[in-house]
Amino acid sequence: MANKTEVLVIGGGAIGLCTAYYLQRAGRQVTLIDKGPIGGACSAGNAGLLVPSHFVPLASPGIVAQGLKWMFSRKSPFYIKPRFSLSLLSWLHQFRAHCNEANVRKGIPVLHQLITESMNLFGELEHEEGVQLERKGMLMLFHSLKGEQGCLALAERARRVGLPMAELDRTALLELEPNVRTAADGAVYFKDDAHLDPVAFMCQIEKQLRGAGASVLGGTEALMMERKGDRISRVATSAGDFEADEVVLAGGAWSPPMVRDLGLNMPVQAGKGYSLTLGGSPQAPTIPMILSEEKVTVTPLGDSLRFAGTLELAGLDDRVNRNRADAILSIIPEYIPGFDASTVASHAIWSGFRPCTPDGLPLIGRPRGFSNFTIAAGHAMIGITLAPVTGRMVADLLDGTTHEAMPALSPNRWAAKESRRAG
Repeated sequence: MANKTEVLVIGGGAIGLCTAYYLQRAGRQVTLIDKGPIGGACSAGNAGLLVPSHFVPLASPGIVAQGLKWMFSRKSPFYIKPRFSLSLLSWLHQFRAHCNEANVRKGIPVLHQLITESMNLFGELEHEEGVQLERKGMLMLFHSLKGEQGCLALAERARRVGLPMAELDRTALLELEPNVRTAADGAVYFKDDAHLDPVAFMCQIEKQLRGAGASVLGGTEALMMERKGDRISRVATSAGDFEADEVVLAGGAWSPPMVRDLGLNMPVQAGKGYSLTLGGSPQAPTIPMILSEEKVTVTPLGDSLRFAGTLELAGLDDRVNRNRADAILSIIPEYIPGFDASTVASHAIWSGFRPCTPDGLPLIGRPRGFSNFTIAAGHAMIGITLAPVTGRMVADLLDGTTHEAMPALSPNRWAAKESRRAG
C-alpha cells in the first residue's frame, strides 16, 4: 500500500527544507524525502554566504572568454571535464547565447527582488525560529587592475539597484578588517551581506518541521515519478511508493534525471564546488571575503574558517579533482600559518553540486501540462540565499497565488525557446 501525504517534497537541502517549512506554515501536511542525510548534499559545505551582492546572473558578458582562458590553467577556478554529453553541449550552447548585456539587464531586477525578499524572510526566521545570522557584510578583494575593474563595475551596478556598499583602498580595508592576510590593493564592501553556518541553519529548520509534525525521511531515494493525465499519480522510492496531492521537486543538480521520463527538458548542469573547513587562528578574519581573482571565499564560522571555490562542470561525478582543489588549498597558509596542503587527503575535501541554468535564473513553477507538480531548482551559487523566498513562493503557488517574478523563472521558458527555434 502506498504512503499518502498532502505534499511530497523531493530534496532535503536548503531549498527543499524551506519549501517544506513554508508549506507547513500554510497548513499543509508535508512529507520531505532525500536519498541521503537531510541537509547533507550541496547545501552542507558551501560558503554559508547570504549575498544581496550576487544580483548579477552567472551568464554575463565576458565569462565565456574568461572561461576558455581558465581551461588551460591547471589550477583555474573554472573547468569543463572533456566528455561527450548531448545535454552538456546543449547547455553550453544556451549558456553562451545568454552571456550578453541583455540577459544581465533582464536578470538583475529579478534576482535583486528575490534576494531582497529572501533576506527579509531570514530576518523573520532569525526572530521566530532562532536562526543564527552574522550580519557583518562581505568584502570582495582585488589585487590587480583587472580585478579592480571587475569589482568596481559590480559596485556601480550595486549603486544603481540601491545596495549599500563602499569602495575601500588598502588602508581603509585594513582598518575595517585588520586580519586580511592576502595581498590586496583594495576591496568593495557590501554592507547588507551576511553569513551563517549552513548545517546549523538546516538543522534548525528540520527541527521545526519535525516538531510541527512533518514527516522527514533521509535515506529515501526518489526512483521514478508516474504520470497519469496531468498529474503525478505515484512516486516510487527506495522506501516504497508515495501518493500525494502535490509533488514538489527540489532535488538540485539531481533534478534533471527525475523529469526525463515525464518528457520534460530541464537544462541544469552540476557545477561542482569544493570546500575545506579548518580551525581558525587568533588572527582569523571576522568578515567573510571573496578573493575576486582567485574566486575563493573565506568564511569565518565560529572558531573555524571555511575556504570554498571552483566551478567544475563534470556531471554528477563526486571525485575530487586535486588540481582544482589545490587552488583553494594554496590560499589557506595565508590565514592559518603552518598549514601544509600535502597533508590533506582528497577525501577530506568536501564537494557539492550547484545546479546551474543557462541564463543564471532558477527554475520555479509548474511545468506545462501538470496540475500537481512544481519544480524548485537551478539556484546555482545562491541556493542558501534564495531558499526562504523559494519556499514561500512554492507555498503561495500551491495556494493559488503567483509571484510577479514567476514568468521569468518558469520551467517552461526553455520549451518555449525550443518551439520558436523549431518554427
